Amino acid sequence: MTQFGRAIALDRPDQIAGVSPSRKPISDVTIAPSIHSDDAKIARPINVWERFCRWVTSTDNRIYVGWFGILMIPTLSTAAIVFLLAFVAAPPVDIDGAGGLIAGSLFSGNNLITAAVVPTSPAVGLHFYPLWEAASMQEWLINGGPYQLIVLHFLIGIIAYQDREWELSYRLGMRPWVSLAFTAPVAAAVSVLLIYPIGQGGFAAGMPLGISGTFTFMLQFQADHNILANPFHQIGVIGVFGGSFLCAVHGSLVTSALIRHRPTPAASQRRWHDNPHGAYSLRHLQINQQKLLWRGASFKSARSLHFFLAAFPVAGIWSAAMGIDMAAFGFDQFASQAAGGGLQKAVVPTWADIVTQANLGMHVLSETEQSTFPTFLGEAATPEAASLGLAVDPEAPARALTGIQLSGAIAPAIPTV
Repeated sequence: MTQFGRAIALDRPDQIAGVSPSRKPISDVTIAPSIHSDDAKIARPINVWERFCRWVTSTDNRIYVGWFGILMIPTLSTAAIVFLLAFVAAPPVDIDGAGGLIAGSLFSGNNLITAAVVPTSPAVGLHFYPLWEAASMQEWLINGGPYQLIVLHFLIGIIAYQDREWELSYRLGMRPWVSLAFTAPVAAAVSVLLIYPIGQGGFAAGMPLGISGTFTFMLQFQADHNILANPFHQIGVIGVFGGSFLCAVHGSLVTSALIRHRPTPAASQRRWHDNPHGAYSLRHLQINQQKLLWRGASFKSARSLHFFLAAFPVAGIWSAAMGIDMAAFGFDQFASQAAGGGLQKAVVPTWADIVTQANLGMHVLSETEQSTFPTFLGEAATPEAASLGLAVDPEAPARALTGIQLSGAIAPAIPTV
């Protein structure tokens, strides 16, 4: 057995029960048979690499490290440190690729709500932009290099964390459902931070790393793709909120069905809540559930019930991530059908748009010295019209007034130009 195999088998003694003594994992000191005598033993110290393997794979540590933890710890630490530095002191970033700067750090005047790590400049696109590819540190900061560094290290770190959960489950002899459930947030993060920028052609389309930046990204995403009308996103909403509702219902029912400790009565007087072999009765719990929700909804065992409570929101988050992936590459026709087949993609105006249009209108009127509409139709013959070569009939106003007096028409006759 190799050193790596010995380290793996330390926490799985059931798997090595049939292994010969010479191939079993060694302890701190292994007594090896001597060449000259079968009874004579010598002590052999453990080398540094084997001690390291045992420490990495040991479940006795306060925090399990694991082989994937060796990758997870430096990547997540790098992402966290660079995020804090960029969130506090990063200079303004070229947001449009043409020199337009936007400030997102606290030192630039933002607060904890408005501050964010601004995405990479559109001038970079999808190119890998590490620090050594820039001419200087200032250029790397202005082009939004910290955003790409944070996102890539963060994604590698959470994927390694998910694999570390699988590794720990293996060491403890558990099923890998914890690792499988964590694939849902991993899929959501990868969709928003990596797949969507790839589909849009640059990391500039990624989500800003901040509170206000997140909500701004959500509003812009809805305006561009109408994601709320996407059926995959709707399934995700059902999964997340429905899972929360079902978990709340399950917790309240279990709490209401807990066994109360009381003196043990006679066998003829014992009721279901006096069962000494369990904390609650699943059968009576499901009876109360059917009375509360709907009849016929039951599970064979507590394991199947809890599996459903875990799988329902996980499948919903997977579906929502699929909806974002569809929108990234333009496959969002579900949310952009014509009037006859579904919802039409359109930007929903807000009160801010109305106030902005009103302000622009008042600003334009305040700068205009002459009347917007002519007092008489003949005033259309302005020097600007003459310079453009437009001839105006001078008798047109008189004919218009005569037409109004004779026929009583509401609108005057249109002058001939």
